[in-house]
This record gives sequence, structure tokens and C-alpha cells, in this order.
Amino acid sequence: MKSMWDSVSSSRSRAAVGRAGSQGAARAESPRRSPRRLRLRARVSSAVLLGLLLASAPPTADAEVFHSRQEALALAFPDADRIEDETLLLDDAQASRIQALARSELESRLVRIYRGFRGEHLLGYALIDVHNVRTLPEAFLVVLTPAGEVRSLRVLAFHEPLEYMPGERWYGQFEHKSLAQPMRLGGDVHGIVGATLSARATTRGVRRALALYQVVLQGRP
Repeated sequence: MKSMWDSVSSSRSRAAVGRAGSQGAARAESPRRSPRRLRLRARVSSAVLLGLLLASAPPTADAEVFHSRQEALALAFPDADRIEDETLLLDDAQASRIQALARSELESRLVRIYRGFRGEHLLGYALIDVHNVRTLPEAFLVVLTPAGEVRSLRVLAFHEPLEYMPGERWYGQFEHKSLAQPMRLGGDVHGIVGATLSARATTRGVRRALALYQVVLQGRP
């Protein structure tokens, strides 16, 4: 078995060298990637990452996927006749400003923003925040009003043991929050015994969504 793997690896290595040479020559001759191509790559990459999280088999017995992205968006904008999405690649200045306002680091500079419409009327925005709680990921959907306040918060997937997941009432305290409030765990955001890391990760995620609104969306159509 080992010699077979060595043989396959050797042939793959030779093929890779040949491909690398031809690809290197092609890159040397190809023009610089356009912003449109970069945005397309951003869209594909963010969709793949989220899809892997929501569709993957749970890594623990208690891990659970509660809603697909489509289900969550339908619940977020029940009166919408259409939902539009846009994927952005944040520049250095935007990322730095968002991190300063959120008081936490961005997991990625690729962000996907959903807008719910009824006719030409904007109903609000929705953003999905994916982050690690302890060692495993959580994903939730933050829905914002057009004015940038939290309308609702819905957990999509929680891959830690469910005993570390706060209850629905706890998540409800973020409704009507904005960056005008301190949003500090143990202050205007109540802590929860036995789920401190989950509460901290959620608070940071909500602040990131609100900071992204302020830096990228505020004042835009």
C-alpha cells in the first residue's frame, strides 16, 4: 500500500511540476485581474465557506443546523417580494474601522449583504456572521432595520455542544440595539452562566454587523 501511494505521489509531483511551469508562463502573459473578477471570486469563496458550515456533518453529537440560509432569509423578510445580495471585499481602511468599532477582529474581509425589498421600499439588511465559539463554529443571521438597529437575531448552526448555547430569550435582548449603546457583556448585555464564551462570541458578532453597517452601508441606497 505504501509503495502504491509513493508511486501515485511521485507521478502527481511530476505532473504538478509540468503544470506549474505552464501556469507560470500563462500568468506572466495574462493581464491583471479585473475588479469584476475579484468580486466574483469573493462571491464564490464566501458562498462555499458558508455552505460547508451549514451542510457539513455535525462534528459532535449535540451539534445542530437549525435553518438553511434560504429559510432564515425568508423568516427575516416575510413581507419581501425580493431579496438581493451583494458580496464585498473590504479594503484596509474599511476593515480597520470596522474592527475598531466592533472591538473585535474580522473573521474575513469577504462580506455578503442581503437586502429585503417590497416593491422599491427597503425593508432592511441581513448579514451572516460565522465564528468559533470555543473550538467549533457558530453561524447566525443578524437582521438590521434600514436605520441600522438590530431587528432580529437567528442562529443558523451551532456546532458546539448545545449545552453551551444560550436560550432564545437571551438572544432577544439584542433587538433594537445599535452602536449607540455600549453593548458590553455583563453591562447592557446580560451574561449567562455556563455559556460565557457563546455570549461573548455572539456579542462580538452583533457588534461586527452593526459596525459593518456604519462603515459600508450607512448612507447608501
